[in-house]
Amino acid sequence: MKIITFKRGGVHPPEKKELSKDRSAKKVKIPERVVIPMQQHIGAPAVPVVNVGDAVKKGQIIAKAGGFISVPVHASISGKITSIDDFSHPVFSKGKAIEIESDGLDSSMQMKVSVQPEKLTPREIVNIISDAGIVGMGGAMFPTHVKLSPPSDKKIDALIINGAECEPYITADYRSMLEQTQELMRGAKLMMKAVNAKKCYIAVEENKLDVYDKFSEELPRFSKDMIPVLLKVRYPQGAEKQLIKAVLNLEVPSGGLPMDIGVVVQNAATAVAVCEAIYSGKPLVERIVTVTGEGVVHPTNIRARIGTCFLDLIEHAGGLNESAAKVIMGGPMMGIAQYSLDVPVIKGTSSILVLNQDQINDYSYLACIKCGRCVEACPMGLFASVMGNAAEKEMYELAEEYNVADCIECGSCAYVCPSKRPLVQFFKQAKASITRRKKNG
Repeated sequence: MKIITFKRGGVHPPEKKELSKDRSAKKVKIPERVVIPMQQHIGAPAVPVVNVGDAVKKGQIIAKAGGFISVPVHASISGKITSIDDFSHPVFSKGKAIEIESDGLDSSMQMKVSVQPEKLTPREIVNIISDAGIVGMGGAMFPTHVKLSPPSDKKIDALIINGAECEPYITADYRSMLEQTQELMRGAKLMMKAVNAKKCYIAVEENKLDVYDKFSEELPRFSKDMIPVLLKVRYPQGAEKQLIKAVLNLEVPSGGLPMDIGVVVQNAATAVAVCEAIYSGKPLVERIVTVTGEGVVHPTNIRARIGTCFLDLIEHAGGLNESAAKVIMGGPMMGIAQYSLDVPVIKGTSSILVLNQDQINDYSYLACIKCGRCVEACPMGLFASVMGNAAEKEMYELAEEYNVADCIECGSCAYVCPSKRPLVQFFKQAKASITRRKKNG
């Protein structure tokens, strides 16, 4: 059994997946209220097409795409529109959202279903994916139909289904791969057809051997062009560039995209969503969310409706422990700390992580001691120490010279830094400043 990985950098934080990995994704009661943001994807926000007082059904479009790099948004419950206003957002602090009060009926409106999905053309597949509002569900939230619409001069040879789920604590993709294996394979095959890929690699880390064994058994009967791949447990194995290096031994050029070397990468849960849209007419209105951490009573996995309040899901996991001190959307390495529990689940919410007080840094940090650990840990081979010092002093042009734009914000550098320097925050500030400068000429 060959186990592969990327070649440079990376770290090995405690996995912590045992807290929730054996908890099957459970359905919970329909939320009495959902708040559905217009910005749940990279690109232009969706534009509301409903009004306060309107009655809607689950699956109904309530906001249309705001452009090509955008997707529509659908009601996740049936009920009445009670507000269209600015609400708390787990990524952007505040943003326009549509509030729906449940009527308790959960009546549905499905998209049109093809009688013979296998006979759909690539363009028809992409259009259905777009209409279903599907985005990358691993956290990046890039509109899936855009990834599956490469320029005509970009020939795609391989599709990689990312089942690495390398962030500590999170087990949402694991449960999806284990419980929805057939749906994932069907979705992957449809995406292969959409981009005319000859091969599909389904990549999982070796801490998910039961998933790998399941794919190894079922894929040969399903398609000879779909191959299971076993990855070493190593963070950030699930980052696109590192995954491509491990699986295909190809490198995405600096400033380039996977399609530049003939590759498209899609998350495992995204493949399931594609299958559900095309075979069942179900838009993206729910997802598996891992609610976990030492700060919750009963860590678990939940099939949550988009727009459900974080606090509601935490209560389904038994509530907060007395020592709970910090809530993060996502994992501890790349997740986003929350200032409130009154924020909604969005399409990219893979996890709600609650940490105890003794797991939290006090945010004080020291000067760089030039130990070089961050350079050794960087999977992109960047001089993180130099970039960090430059960004801290707002010397953004120097940070740009050292290719700060290539940083994937994985947090490996900050994880190993003995001075506890907030390097990722420095890099984000530098990249934002460089982008503003270029935009303003």
